[in-house]
Amino acid sequence: MSPVSPQSSDSTLIPSVSSLSDDEVLALSELQMSPDRDYYLSELLDRQQAGTLTDAERPYLTALMQNYQEKLLLKAQALREAVQRGLRASLES
Repeated sequence: MSPVSPQSSDSTLIPSVSSLSDDEVLALSELQMSPDRDYYLSELLDRQQAGTLTDAERPYLTALMQNYQEKLLLKAQALREAVQRGLRASLES
């Protein structure tokens, strides 16, 4: 059994990052995919690169990639907000 269904996503609808509390912004700036999902995504990407990804696995890879991209975007928005609020140092400094 896989750790994710093709339709599952652990992302939730979150209001604008700018409307969140400092603690929520900082928490989002540390957002990461769960270890089991990260491992499964790596496995599926390896299979895709090797040309051994099955048709049954393709929806899982798509769902995990979408979840990863959503988390990455949210994390970037939170990092930007944290820097603007002075909660974190700029990555450029």
